[in-house]
Amino acid sequence: MSTKVLISGASIAGPALAHWLGRYGFEVTVVEIAPALRGGGQNVDFRGRTHLTVLERMGVLDELRALDTGGSPMTFLGPDGRRILHLPAEFAGGELEIPRGELAQLLHRHSRNRAEYVFGDTITALEETPRGVRVAFRHGAPREFDLVIGADGLHSTVRRLAFGPEQRFVRHLGYYAATWQLPNDLGLPPGSLGLNVPGRLAALGGDHRDPTRAGAFCLFASPELSYHRHDQDQQKALVHRAFAGLGWEAPRLLDSLRDTPELYFDSISRADVPSWSTGRIALLGDAACGATIGGMGTGTAVVAAYVLAGELARSGGDHRTAFGRYEALLRDYARGCQKGGDRTGPFLAPRTAAGLRVRNGLLNRRWILDRMLQLGQEVSSVELPDYGREPSVRVSAAG
Repeated sequence: MSTKVLISGASIAGPALAHWLGRYGFEVTVVEIAPALRGGGQNVDFRGRTHLTVLERMGVLDELRALDTGGSPMTFLGPDGRRILHLPAEFAGGELEIPRGELAQLLHRHSRNRAEYVFGDTITALEETPRGVRVAFRHGAPREFDLVIGADGLHSTVRRLAFGPEQRFVRHLGYYAATWQLPNDLGLPPGSLGLNVPGRLAALGGDHRDPTRAGAFCLFASPELSYHRHDQDQQKALVHRAFAGLGWEAPRLLDSLRDTPELYFDSISRADVPSWSTGRIALLGDAACGATIGGMGTGTAVVAAYVLAGELARSGGDHRTAFGRYEALLRDYARGCQKGGDRTGPFLAPRTAAGLRVRNGLLNRRWILDRMLQLGQEVSSVELPDYGREPSVRVSAAG
């Protein structure tokens, strides 16, 4: 009898794990609270030997290269409209940049024949038993699984139910970010053009696929705010309040925000969980070691999915051994990647005019940019086992 694994979350980490577990012979179910795959969102990037090696072993690297945007250059303007900083495409886009929605669709396509996907539902209770985990759902009937994996993001339901309240593990880093789509009335090319003042960045750029569409990106410094994460009207009001009176194209952005059907809004935060597993339940990706923006979260999630599945297969489904090795292999690596997220807000929108001048002065020097790119390559690299395309062990439900 094969090991039954429930994965919570169908963004990036969940389908990546489903791909590997299905290949290794596990019986996989993925549950996702959204009614369908989520589209939109910022472009995500992969960089360095480790990321590309895992993608190649997954068999998706060539398909992803065909989706590569070529990177997204970033141009920052001052209040007078003059350019104060330009960052080349490779700085933000790494070696491979993909629209987040297209990456999610590709991973779903590669895993759906080996996994059951349940959309529009979520876990409401977890009860570990001597031989498995009894799971209650908001809509579906209760079921029992051998293992449960929380791949459900920074605000993980699995982490809350099995490890404790979110405030115990997630730390606000002083900024909020919002993205949404709007018509490209200005005819902007792909990339990012934005007004940068102390503590705020309002930017937009043309869509890489559809020149009639553009993407907005707004980031602002703020203490932790109180709002409902699933109430878009509240979130839109917070963005309006933060950018009212800014000038430049900010009024155009705010006008488009009013009618957008899909808004991404969240704090820039990081998750630090002392142990990534408890009993038969483990965390993956942002749920375990997330950093909202700039922490190489997408690459880390794909690498972690490869290692977690490989260790479960190598151990024949023995979760005690697999979970321990998974964390031992990746914890230091993930922490190193997370540090980039700590710097994202202060980098994109320094809180003071002096901070803006210092950043611009440094990054207008090409050798400093090159050194930062090199450091990013080094941080995103880790030696990984080669689990082989098909483990020789028989996967079965371990007691």
